[in-house]
Amino acid sequence: MDENLPRKMIAQPTLGEDLYGLSVHELQQRIEDYRSEIIRLEAELAKKTSERSAADALFKKSS
Repeated sequence: MDENLPRKMIAQPTLGEDLYGLSVHELQQRIEDYRSEIIRLEAELAKKTSERSAADALFKKSS
């Protein structure tokens, strides 16, 4: 494939969009993609929560 040629535009899923025109395979793929994204988001949330807790503990003022 020639890297200088433009890549085909792939429509990104949008929350709440009309799903009528999607095939069963496309719906299954979209569900799989969303599940993967949820796992990625949950991992990032856990990381940031842990970092925030560590920062709070480090900078917590003694009473």
